[in-house]
Amino acid sequence: MTSKPNSPSTPTCSAAPASYGAVSASNFSPVNLVGIVGDDFPEEHIALFRKRDINLDGLQTVPGKTFRWSGEYMWDMNTRETRSVAFNVFEHFTPDLPAHYKNAGIVLLANIAPDLQHHVLDQVGQPRFVIADTMDLWIDIAKESLTRLVARVNMLILNDGEARQFTGETSLIKAGRAIRDMGPDFVAIKKGEHGCLLFGPENSFFSCPAYPLEDIHDPTGAGDTFAGGLAGYLAAHSPNGTIPFDLLKKAVVHGSVLASYNVEAFSLERLKTVDKSQIDSRYDLFRRIAHFELP
Repeated sequence: MTSKPNSPSTPTCSAAPASYGAVSASNFSPVNLVGIVGDDFPEEHIALFRKRDINLDGLQTVPGKTFRWSGEYMWDMNTRETRSVAFNVFEHFTPDLPAHYKNAGIVLLANIAPDLQHHVLDQVGQPRFVIADTMDLWIDIAKESLTRLVARVNMLILNDGEARQFTGETSLIKAGRAIRDMGPDFVAIKKGEHGCLLFGPENSFFSCPAYPLEDIHDPTGAGDTFAGGLAGYLAAHSPNGTIPFDLLKKAVVHGSVLASYNVEAFSLERLKTVDKSQIDSRYDLFRRIAHFELP
């Protein structure tokens, strides 16, 4: 696929977890990556980005250590608790986007501090669709900034525990609708091995199960992979038009397919080997076993 850094259909992914998101999105569309890494960042990942048609004009490499997150996954591999966060080189990162990034049509604000997500979004001209991801840490320490961000985006992605934490609602249906009332047209609530709930305008709703897997080796990055796959699919299939609910449903399923590949191995190892034929094959099988009625 030819790189198109000036194309309005090219998604811009910003944040430390954007490694997973960018690689996932690159299966459908060229990607503009925004981020910062330390001099400890593996060169093999840089090589992978270049191989995958990921534009690195917005990636800074500086002396120091790369952002680190650690957490504990519970026995079911579905629930996690954050144990530590080391911002390292990310602590004072305030990126100035390259000029050719500023006309991005699809923007994925990957999971990092809401103030930084605001800073990136302020620099983009008139994006057609903005997706934001978040996590429990930001709900704990930056809820006011996150709430303001939610009012600025078209779609928020978060997991079930975070949705309950953010809204105070036990019911995920009430939580999804409460978040939509904050401003975004769409809300995707991830439920790990139980799939994803998608909420849209006029009470539109879609429940996507997870792809059935017997063995899960590492769920780290699955949410970022899901968001990246979703954003890349939208960029590839709505280059200049609006994004209707039916298209978002298909994007959610494709994001779920990519996430199912990601958990099959540690780090980016499985995503390195995924190609379009594998994605299409698993998507078709997923549709059949889940009885999706998608256009």
